[in-house]
Amino acid sequence: MIEVLVVDDDTRVADVNAAYVEKVPGFRVAGRAHSAAEALRLIDELAVDLVLLDHYLPDETGLAVVRSLRERGHQTDVIMVTAARDVATVQAAMRHGALQYLVKPFSYAGLRAKLDAYATLRRTLDGGGEAEQAEVDRIFGALSATPAPELPKGHSPTTAELVRRALMTAEGPISAQELAEHTRLSRQTAQRYLKLLERTGRVRLSLKYGDTGRPEHRYEWTSTL
Repeated sequence: MIEVLVVDDDTRVADVNAAYVEKVPGFRVAGRAHSAAEALRLIDELAVDLVLLDHYLPDETGLAVVRSLRERGHQTDVIMVTAARDVATVQAAMRHGALQYLVKPFSYAGLRAKLDAYATLRRTLDGGGEAEQAEVDRIFGALSATPAPELPKGHSPTTAELVRRALMTAEGPISAQELAEHTRLSRQTAQRYLKLLERTGRVRLSLKYGDTGRPEHRYEWTSTL
Protein backbone atom coordinates (compact mmCIF):
# COMPACT_ATOMS: atom_id res chain seq x y z
CA MET A 1 0.00 0.00 0.00
CA ILE A 2 1.14 3.54 -0.75
CA GLU A 3 0.78 5.59 2.45
CA VAL A 4 -0.50 9.14 1.86
CA LEU A 5 -0.53 12.22 4.08
CA VAL A 6 -3.26 14.71 3.15
CA VAL A 7 -2.39 18.32 4.03
CA ASP A 8 -4.95 21.12 3.74
CA ASP A 9 -5.83 24.00 6.05
CA ASP A 10 -9.55 23.42 5.44
CA THR A 11 -10.62 20.32 7.38
CA ARG A 12 -13.57 19.70 5.08
CA VAL A 13 -11.37 19.78 1.98
CA ALA A 14 -8.87 17.49 3.69
CA ASP A 15 -11.68 15.04 4.44
CA VAL A 16 -12.88 15.09 0.82
CA ASN A 17 -9.36 14.57 -0.53
CA ALA A 18 -8.76 11.77 1.95
CA ALA A 19 -12.00 10.09 0.86
CA TYR A 20 -10.85 10.34 -2.76
CA VAL A 21 -7.50 8.73 -1.89
CA GLU A 22 -9.17 5.84 -0.04
CA LYS A 23 -11.22 5.04 -3.16
CA VAL A 24 -8.10 4.43 -5.26
CA PRO A 25 -6.85 0.82 -5.04
CA GLY A 26 -3.35 0.56 -3.62
CA PHE A 27 -3.49 3.82 -1.65
CA ARG A 28 -4.21 4.41 2.03
CA VAL A 29 -4.47 7.62 4.07
CA ALA A 30 -1.80 7.59 6.79
CA GLY A 31 -2.97 10.87 8.30
CA ARG A 32 -4.31 14.38 7.84
CA ALA A 33 -2.61 17.68 8.68
CA HIS A 34 -3.94 21.24 8.63
CA SER A 35 -0.72 23.22 9.09
CA ALA A 36 2.90 23.08 7.99
CA ALA A 37 4.12 22.25 11.51
CA GLU A 38 1.62 19.41 11.86
CA ALA A 39 2.55 18.06 8.42
CA LEU A 40 6.28 18.02 9.23
CA ARG A 41 5.63 16.37 12.59
CA LEU A 42 3.53 13.60 11.03
CA ILE A 43 6.10 12.98 8.30
CA ASP A 44 8.74 12.57 11.02
CA GLU A 45 6.50 10.13 12.91
CA LEU A 46 4.78 8.15 10.16
CA ALA A 47 5.99 6.04 7.25
CA VAL A 48 4.64 8.34 4.53
CA ASP A 49 5.29 7.65 0.84
CA LEU A 50 3.38 10.56 -0.69
CA VAL A 51 2.13 13.96 0.52
CA LEU A 52 -0.85 15.69 -1.08
CA LEU A 53 0.17 19.20 -0.13
CA ASP A 54 -1.80 22.43 -0.14
CA HIS A 55 0.21 25.61 -0.70
CA TYR A 56 -1.82 28.00 1.45
CA LEU A 57 -1.27 26.90 5.06
CA PRO A 58 -1.77 29.06 8.17
CA ASP A 59 1.84 29.01 9.38
CA GLU A 60 3.99 28.36 6.28
CA THR A 61 3.53 27.79 2.57
CA GLY A 62 3.49 24.37 1.01
CA LEU A 63 6.75 25.24 -0.75
CA ALA A 64 8.34 25.94 2.63
CA VAL A 65 7.21 22.47 3.74
CA VAL A 66 8.88 20.89 0.72
CA ARG A 67 12.11 22.77 1.45
CA SER A 68 12.02 21.63 5.08
CA LEU A 69 11.46 18.03 4.02
CA ARG A 70 14.58 18.05 1.87
CA GLU A 71 16.63 19.81 4.54
CA ARG A 72 15.62 17.09 7.02
CA GLY A 73 16.66 14.39 4.57
CA HIS A 74 13.17 13.11 3.78
CA GLN A 75 12.75 11.67 0.30
CA THR A 76 8.95 11.66 0.60
CA ASP A 77 7.24 12.36 -2.71
CA VAL A 78 4.99 15.41 -3.02
CA ILE A 79 2.04 16.27 -5.23
CA MET A 80 0.86 19.85 -4.79
CA VAL A 81 -2.95 20.18 -4.60
CA THR A 82 -3.69 23.86 -4.37
CA ALA A 83 -5.60 26.86 -5.69
CA ALA A 84 -2.32 28.69 -6.34
CA ARG A 85 -2.23 29.20 -10.11
CA ASP A 86 0.59 31.72 -10.61
CA VAL A 87 3.43 30.47 -12.77
CA ALA A 88 6.07 31.48 -10.20
CA THR A 89 4.60 29.12 -7.60
CA VAL A 90 4.26 26.31 -10.13
CA GLN A 91 7.87 26.80 -11.22
CA ALA A 92 9.11 26.91 -7.62
CA ALA A 93 7.22 23.71 -6.80
CA MET A 94 8.91 22.00 -9.73
CA ARG A 95 12.36 23.20 -8.71
CA HIS A 96 11.85 22.07 -5.12
CA GLY A 97 11.02 18.57 -6.27
CA ALA A 98 7.22 18.31 -6.36
CA LEU A 99 6.31 15.49 -8.75
CA GLN A 100 2.98 16.94 -9.85
CA TYR A 101 0.76 19.98 -9.46
CA LEU A 102 -3.03 19.67 -9.31
CA VAL A 103 -5.03 22.90 -9.37
CA LYS A 104 -8.18 23.22 -7.26
CA PRO A 105 -11.00 22.60 -7.75
CA PHE A 106 -10.52 19.12 -9.16
CA SER A 107 -12.63 16.00 -9.50
CA TYR A 108 -12.06 12.51 -8.19
CA ALA A 109 -11.11 11.49 -11.75
CA GLY A 110 -8.49 14.24 -11.87
CA LEU A 111 -6.87 13.15 -8.62
CA ARG A 112 -7.13 9.48 -9.46
CA ALA A 113 -5.29 10.03 -12.74
CA LYS A 114 -2.40 11.59 -10.81
CA LEU A 115 -2.37 8.79 -8.22
CA ASP A 116 -2.54 6.04 -10.85
CA ALA A 117 0.34 7.68 -12.73
CA TYR A 118 2.30 7.92 -9.48
CA ALA A 119 1.71 4.21 -8.78
CA THR A 120 2.96 3.39 -12.28
CA LEU A 121 6.07 5.47 -11.64
CA ARG A 122 6.69 3.64 -8.35
CA ARG A 123 6.44 0.25 -10.04
CA THR A 124 8.87 1.34 -12.75
CA LEU A 125 11.43 2.69 -10.28
CA ASP A 126 11.14 -0.29 -7.94
CA GLY A 127 12.50 -2.46 -10.75
CA GLY A 128 15.96 -0.95 -10.21
CA GLY A 129 18.89 -1.73 -12.51
CA GLU A 130 20.02 0.37 -15.45
CA ALA A 131 17.73 2.11 -17.90
CA GLU A 132 17.97 2.47 -21.65
CA GLN A 133 16.66 5.65 -23.26
CA ALA A 134 13.20 4.15 -23.83
CA GLU A 135 12.96 3.28 -20.14
CA VAL A 136 14.18 6.75 -19.12
CA ASP A 137 11.52 8.31 -21.36
CA ARG A 138 8.90 6.07 -19.77
CA ILE A 139 9.98 7.11 -16.26
CA PHE A 140 9.87 10.81 -17.08
CA GLY A 141 6.58 10.41 -18.92
CA ALA A 142 4.84 8.34 -16.25
CA LEU A 143 3.30 11.31 -14.46
CA SER A 144 1.95 12.92 -17.63
CA ALA A 145 -0.91 10.44 -17.83
CA THR A 146 -4.27 11.99 -18.60
CA PRO A 147 -7.60 10.97 -17.08
CA ALA A 148 -9.38 8.09 -18.74
CA PRO A 149 -11.83 9.29 -21.37
CA GLU A 150 -15.54 9.22 -20.71
CA LEU A 151 -16.87 5.82 -21.72
CA PRO A 152 -19.32 5.60 -24.62
CA LYS A 153 -22.79 4.20 -24.07
CA GLY A 154 -22.82 0.47 -23.44
CA HIS A 155 -19.42 0.36 -21.72
CA SER A 156 -19.08 -0.33 -18.00
CA PRO A 157 -16.57 1.63 -15.87
CA THR A 158 -16.09 -1.50 -13.73
CA THR A 159 -15.21 -3.62 -16.77
CA ALA A 160 -12.96 -0.88 -18.17
CA GLU A 161 -11.09 -0.76 -14.85
CA LEU A 162 -10.75 -4.57 -14.82
CA VAL A 163 -9.25 -4.51 -18.31
CA ARG A 164 -6.96 -1.57 -17.49
CA ARG A 165 -5.53 -3.26 -14.41
CA ALA A 166 -5.01 -6.53 -16.25
CA LEU A 167 -3.04 -4.70 -18.95
CA MET A 168 -1.01 -2.69 -16.44
CA THR A 169 0.06 -5.81 -14.53
CA ALA A 170 0.80 -7.93 -17.60
CA GLU A 171 4.48 -8.68 -18.21
CA GLY A 172 4.21 -7.74 -21.87
CA PRO A 173 1.77 -7.41 -24.78
CA ILE A 174 -1.18 -9.80 -24.53
CA SER A 175 -3.89 -10.96 -26.90
CA ALA A 176 -7.64 -10.50 -26.50
CA GLN A 177 -7.93 -14.22 -25.72
CA GLU A 178 -5.29 -14.02 -22.98
CA LEU A 179 -7.01 -10.97 -21.51
CA ALA A 180 -10.36 -12.76 -21.59
CA GLU A 181 -8.91 -15.76 -19.75
CA HIS A 182 -7.24 -13.54 -17.14
CA THR A 183 -10.32 -11.40 -16.46
CA ARG A 184 -12.97 -14.10 -17.09
CA LEU A 185 -14.62 -11.86 -19.66
CA SER A 186 -15.78 -13.16 -23.01
CA ARG A 187 -13.28 -12.74 -25.83
CA GLN A 188 -15.74 -10.46 -27.64
CA THR A 189 -16.04 -8.17 -24.62
CA ALA A 190 -12.27 -8.12 -24.10
CA GLN A 191 -11.75 -7.22 -27.76
CA ARG A 192 -14.32 -4.42 -27.58
CA TYR A 193 -12.63 -2.74 -24.61
CA LEU A 194 -9.15 -3.23 -26.07
CA LYS A 195 -10.21 -1.45 -29.27
CA LEU A 196 -11.69 1.40 -27.23
CA LEU A 197 -8.47 1.83 -25.24
CA GLU A 198 -6.41 1.66 -28.42
CA ARG A 199 -8.51 4.40 -30.07
CA THR A 200 -8.03 6.68 -27.05
CA GLY A 201 -4.27 6.14 -27.00
CA ARG A 202 -4.15 4.24 -23.72
CA VAL A 203 -3.10 0.96 -25.34
CA ARG A 204 -0.49 0.21 -27.98
CA LEU A 205 -1.29 -2.41 -30.65
CA SER A 206 1.39 -4.65 -32.11
CA LEU A 207 1.30 -7.63 -34.45
CA LYS A 208 2.83 -11.04 -33.79
CA TYR A 209 3.26 -13.40 -36.73
CA GLY A 210 3.01 -17.14 -36.09
CA ASP A 211 3.31 -20.29 -38.17
CA THR A 212 -0.02 -19.71 -39.87
CA GLY A 213 1.14 -16.44 -41.38
CA ARG A 214 -1.83 -14.59 -39.93
CA PRO A 215 -0.82 -11.84 -37.49
CA GLU A 216 -2.09 -11.96 -33.92
CA HIS A 217 -3.13 -8.64 -32.43
CA ARG A 218 -1.40 -7.98 -29.11
CA TYR A 219 -2.05 -5.08 -26.77
CA GLU A 220 0.14 -3.29 -24.24
CA TRP A 221 -0.77 -0.56 -21.76
CA THR A 222 1.14 2.67 -22.23
CA SER A 223 1.45 5.18 -19.37
CA THR A 224 3.10 7.86 -21.51
CA LEU A 225 -0.03 9.06 -23.34
